[in-house]
Amino acid sequence: MTIKGVLFDASGTLLRIESAQSWLRGVLDDRGIEASDEEVRLYGERLDAVGAVPGGTPPRVVPDQLAAVWQARDSSEEAHRAAFTGLARQAELPWEGLYDALYERTFQPAAWRLYPDALDVLRGLRERGVRIAVVSNVGWDWRPVFDALGLTPYIDANIFSYEVGVDKPDPRIFRLACDQLGVNPAEALMVGDERQKDGGAEAVGCRYLPVEHLPVESRPDGLQAVLGMVV
Repeated sequence: MTIKGVLFDASGTLLRIESAQSWLRGVLDDRGIEASDEEVRLYGERLDAVGAVPGGTPPRVVPDQLAAVWQARDSSEEAHRAAFTGLARQAELPWEGLYDALYERTFQPAAWRLYPDALDVLRGLRERGVRIAVVSNVGWDWRPVFDALGLTPYIDANIFSYEVGVDKPDPRIFRLACDQLGVNPAEALMVGDERQKDGGAEAVGCRYLPVEHLPVESRPDGLQAVLGMVV
C-alpha cells in the first residue's frame, strides 16, 4: 500500500543532543564558570554514565528514589525535570546550582544537532506530497528547537506524550498521529530508534523502519531509506 504519512520519532531519529562534555561546557561558559578540559571530561563522563543527559545515553541503573518519577518522566514537565535533575545529582558535580541549568540547556537549539540527511529527507517527502508527524515521548516542548533548526515547515503535526496523555508504545498515540495527518495507519510509516517503543506502531497497522541511535557524525544517511519506501 502507498505510504501517505510518515511518523518520526525526534531524539535519536531526526536529531540528537550534543555530547555530555559539550552540554556541561556550554552551561559552565554561560555562567562564567572556569573549568579545565580535564574537569569537563571527567564530570561529563559522570553525567553520561548516570544517564543525566536527555536524549543521550540512558541510565544503566535508576536509583530507587527516582524509580517512580523516571517511570512517569514523559507524562509531565514536572516529572521530566525531576527525573533528569535527579539523575544529574548522582554525578555529584563540584559546582553549585548547576543541575537545573544543565536541564534547561536541553531546551536550547544550540544543544541539538540534526542528522545530516534529516532536512533532505523531509524535503523529499514534502515534494512527494507525504504528510509528516513527529511522535515523541517527551516532557517538554520541542517546537522552539524545531523552529530554530528548520524542521517546522515540514511538520504537519506534533504529538508529544506529555501533551496528549499517552506515550509510545501505546497504540493510541500512533492512531492519534494518523488521525491528525488524515491517513489510514496502513498507509503510514513510523521511523524511530527504539524498537520497543516506536515499533508499537505496528500494532495499529503502520509499517516500522528502525534507525540506529548514533552520534550525528556516525550516521550520515540513516534516514535515506525512508524515501526508498515512498513511491
